[in-house]
Amino acid sequence: MAKHKAWEELELKDDFMFAKVMQNPELCKGMLERLLEVDIERIEYPEEQKTIDITTDGRSVRLDVYVRDGNNTVYDVEIQTTDTKELPRRSRYYQGMVDLNLIQKGGYYRELNTSYIIFICTFDMFGKGRHRYTFRNICEEDTEIELDDGAVKMFLNTKGTMDDVTTEIHNFLTYMETHEAKDDFTRRLKEEVKRVKENKEWRREYMTLLMRDQENIEKGRAEGRAEGRAEEKGTIIRHMLSKGLSVQEIVLFSGVTYEEVEKVQADMYETV
Repeated sequence: MAKHKAWEELELKDDFMFAKVMQNPELCKGMLERLLEVDIERIEYPEEQKTIDITTDGRSVRLDVYVRDGNNTVYDVEIQTTDTKELPRRSRYYQGMVDLNLIQKGGYYRELNTSYIIFICTFDMFGKGRHRYTFRNICEEDTEIELDDGAVKMFLNTKGTMDDVTTEIHNFLTYMETHEAKDDFTRRLKEEVKRVKENKEWRREYMTLLMRDQENIEKGRAEGRAEGRAEEKGTIIRHMLSKGLSVQEIVLFSGVTYEEVEKVQADMYETV
């Protein structure tokens, strides 16, 4: 498990810092214009780490940066520093969650916005040396036919080696990787990171999240130990029952309760 960084050590490639920096609409707009090589009229109220929770018992998703432009195109931008080997499937899941969030109940499919799911990765998940991998749905039999479903997935690679992107994109990805600002935009990003670190309220928020994460980790460990002890008890009880010992004898010799023995006994009968 990755070690949590101190507040002073946070960089733009850390998701908390990235989300805070991208609350600046001009910087968020500038980043998207560079990555997609388009002109964006305006960014409408960036939503920091938007949570999409479609159902009460379903799995929710928290997005790092979720914004909409003047043409109602939706962008979800995520920072990924660990190659978990499941990003393609996760991008599919995020796309589905975003779509479900966009369309109103009983609405028409044509109301679905054009959307971009963008992962900025500090590793080359496809191993081809490219700085940018863009995916749209096309026909296998005729690659000139595009499905035109309005869904785009893009994976950026800060460790790219090919000469395949503009200087502006290269400078942005280089800054994400090395913290070296080579143009006006990356210098503005660097200044914004510094400004965020001076925000005492955000520092408290970050520390609160760290403490909450640590509590969840400790809770998980405690539950794991409890489950382990319960499983060990069950094994002992099953073994003693298989040897013909009575419930009273098992309670006397192993220190378990009558209820624990009866539960294991019932489970054994159900599997017979």
